[in-house]
Amino acid sequence: MSEELQDEIEAINSIYGDGCLVPSNDPNVYVLKPPGESSSLRVEFPPTYPAVPPVVLGTNSTGESGRRGDAARELSFFIQALSTVYQPGDVCLFDAIEELTRLLESSAPEERQDQDEDTAPEDATNALLTGKATMHTDVSNIPQPPWTISDPFIELKSVFVARCAPVSSTEEAEAFVQHLLATDKKVRSATHNITAWRIMGPNNTTFQDCDDDGETAAGSRLLHLMQLMDLWNVMVIVTRWYGGHKLGPRRFALINQTARDAFVKAGLVSENTSKKKGPGKS
Repeated sequence: MSEELQDEIEAINSIYGDGCLVPSNDPNVYVLKPPGESSSLRVEFPPTYPAVPPVVLGTNSTGESGRRGDAARELSFFIQALSTVYQPGDVCLFDAIEELTRLLESSAPEERQDQDEDTAPEDATNALLTGKATMHTDVSNIPQPPWTISDPFIELKSVFVARCAPVSSTEEAEAFVQHLLATDKKVRSATHNITAWRIMGPNNTTFQDCDDDGETAAGSRLLHLMQLMDLWNVMVIVTRWYGGHKLGPRRFALINQTARDAFVKAGLVSENTSKKKGPGKS
């Protein structure tokens, strides 16, 4: 097994939960159970992976809760996802899982079509005129949030930066958002400020919420990442400055990677699953 594949297996199971990617009787074949799906897939990783792409061998199990046709549909979409995201020399499974999720969501008739980030210049102006009116909020009574800031992630001139901070109430989380937008002009003028938080209150009451800020489905994916990582009493804001080039589904992976880097720097997750390339990597 290559070091890249070993790191990827560790990262995938860290992000999506143990059992997402497990070995089979064949040392080159793994069983992948995409998060939230009923079926599982058999995926072969050639010895020279990631120089060559993985091979999808077929469905491993259809699952007990799946509907008729779900397994074939998921198999077809995963093959499509792999062909979309794979680049020679780069591990690709994290991006393929994220792309599979996007394809399954967009294929559901009740789901609205994904509104691309990439009406960005107009969306950014509209956001500044509407949702980001908090720039005028008086935040003098709000203490400086104890942000932990990620490294910047840059792709095709788009820049992503995440901030996370401990919070104990939804009011505190909302106040921290207001403080950031009111005091940081650069953040306030960004294309998107995507937020998510999870809070464990008294008597085991829980509160969790997210905000796309114009980047459709990004907030819920960010919240899902926090759920998979079992993070509580913390919030995260991922800021994106649009670089003029469409990133497609790749943007969701970058948003989650940036958030995860902030969580690592804050000591909320082990750093040994955050490498330079692949899941949780730049």
